[in-house]
Amino acid sequence: MGDAASVSPVTPVTSMIPPVFIFVGHSGSGKTTLVEKLLSLLTARGLRVAAIKHAHHKVALDREGKDSWRYKQAGAVMSMLVTANELQLVADATDRREPAQLAERFLGEADIILAEGFSLARGVKIEILRRECAQPPRCTIDDGLIALVSDMEEVYPQLPHFALDDISGLADFLLEHASR
Repeated sequence: MGDAASVSPVTPVTSMIPPVFIFVGHSGSGKTTLVEKLLSLLTARGLRVAAIKHAHHKVALDREGKDSWRYKQAGAVMSMLVTANELQLVADATDRREPAQLAERFLGEADIILAEGFSLARGVKIEILRRECAQPPRCTIDDGLIALVSDMEEVYPQLPHFALDDISGLADFLLEHASR
């Protein structure tokens, strides 16, 4: 047996990053409802689906004085609260805030990841664009836009369009795109 100095370091396992699809759109366009319906359908098809939501406002993830908050204050880079059925992770994200980076870091056991918001992030995007919102698109094809969920066929006619209620067609498209 060798001493501790002769033990070889553990080689980190390289993780496979699940495909990440970013859903963007203006407030009130139906992003959350669409992602919720996709989550239900993809899960019913047997996939392990993770979701990432981007908030533009400050959200209290942990309460002052609770144990997990105290661990973070004491210097932990991550603090996890585990109950019988759930877990909550609070981690520093100062340099890894884009969906693909978050997926690589935290969501490796998912088959597919649906992210909402992140309109400025790099990555594959699907925009929800509704005529009644009376807004121009948030993203361009150069921003990674690959499809629209829209009632406006005249916007980016070269891209696939899906109706707001065509959840199955959109799910099929995502899975086909992910398999490439």
